Amino acid sequence: MIRYLAGADGNRARRQCAAWLALAAGLLPLTGCALSAEPGLQAASAAPSHGAPETAQPRITDSALIAADGVALPLRKWLPQSGVKAVILALHGFNDYSNAFAMPARFWAERGIASYAYDQRGFGGAPRRGSWAGSGQLAADAVTATRILRRLYPGRPIYLLGESMGGAVAILAMTGTDGVPPADADGVILSAPAVWGRETMEIWPRLALWAAVRLFPTVTLTGRGLGVLPSDNNAMLKALARDPMVRKEARVDTIYGLVDLMDSALAAAPRLSAPLLLMYGAHDEVVPREPITAFAAALPADPDHRRRLAYYRRGYHLLTRDLNGAAVAGDIASWVLDRRAPLPSQADAIENAHPWPPERDRAG
Repeated sequence: MIRYLAGADGNRARRQCAAWLALAAGLLPLTGCALSAEPGLQAASAAPSHGAPETAQPRITDSALIAADGVALPLRKWLPQSGVKAVILALHGFNDYSNAFAMPARFWAERGIASYAYDQRGFGGAPRRGSWAGSGQLAADAVTATRILRRLYPGRPIYLLGESMGGAVAILAMTGTDGVPPADADGVILSAPAVWGRETMEIWPRLALWAAVRLFPTVTLTGRGLGVLPSDNNAMLKALARDPMVRKEARVDTIYGLVDLMDSALAAAPRLSAPLLLMYGAHDEVVPREPITAFAAALPADPDHRRRLAYYRRGYHLLTRDLNGAAVAGDIASWVLDRRAPLPSQADAIENAHPWPPERDRAG
């Protein structure tokens, strides 16, 4: 394997390895042309830190989450015009940023739900754009944000929502993994969570990742040419492709960090006892069905019926932004406001299927 990667046809080998890595890590292919690898890139430059002093107390301002170490993370919020019934803290996916929740958050605000989202470290306008902050740091930021929101909204339920990579971060935050104290949240919503750990990967992607991070960790990969469709909402995908805040590439060592995060999230499933809404789409081409099934099967027993499994037959990876996204957003709002009520879309009708989620049927 190593000899092949280092041989005379090294460029071809790196392209093949890049394809495996992009698929193994669920790298979001937003632009949809040919995959490329660019060797020899230097470490990603740091984005502006937004100037928070290290002695600052963690807090939320109009435009930033000030983390426990004083770093300012760009923040967006969507607030109801009248009273707040509940609060959602939303964590975006890999290479995305806080604007990922603009569509559903406006819907939630109309129903009395306040939404907050920040650019996670290394993404969007956050410091050290393009670098990997580490699973523990990403989870710690989410824990800090939930505690701040608890102070801002006493007596209101706080929910942690994670999409894709954000779902993996939310799992670690809720379970107190890697020495991080558990998040102060009343429940967690996981939208196609990135739980594609190494144990659910084929051998070749695992070997490719192992070799690539040792031989060319600074090579930058894109998701072009993989033929992976993250959503059926073409207008939204084109907007993402034009958005300079959405990264279209990732370094090998950053993808390695993402896979470590997915490993930890999958392993944490038995400790995720908080009220949970787990959502997955039948047409998801980014996170395969098998790791989602393994994750769901590893969850602890649920005698108090605090868990809801939602399977969307029309759903892709970006569930809240798909053409059927309004129905998904409606389910989230319904669950946040009344966890005992059936989901309006009836996506939870087969939550007792074994295994879950089921194989995609032809009608889906």
